[in-house]
Amino acid sequence: MNVVIALPAMLAFFLWELVLANLKMARDVLMPLGRLRPAVVAVPLDLKTDWQITLLSILITLTPGTLSLDVSTDRKVLFIHAMHVTDAEEFRRQIKSGFERRVRRLAP
Repeated sequence: MNVVIALPAMLAFFLWELVLANLKMARDVLMPLGRLRPAVVAVPLDLKTDWQITLLSILITLTPGTLSLDVSTDRKVLFIHAMHVTDAEEFRRQIKSGFERRVRRLAP
């Protein structure tokens, strides 16, 4: 995909995710603590370059409620701490089909 199209699409997606994450965090602050389901999830990576993995990690960390913790030494797995994980497999799917797919489109 052309970078001229991929970059604005990724930016729009990130801003949307940022708004949603902020709303979830605001709800958590105002509601009882029973809503939190923190977990560390290992997400397998299809990204190959350091800059792609770094960008993905930054986007995840900038989104409230998630934090990139570490990348495996072989750069094939990203470990993410998230505040709202009811299903680890669904969380992985969201990261891969959301942020990772868009980062990959910037430079295939």
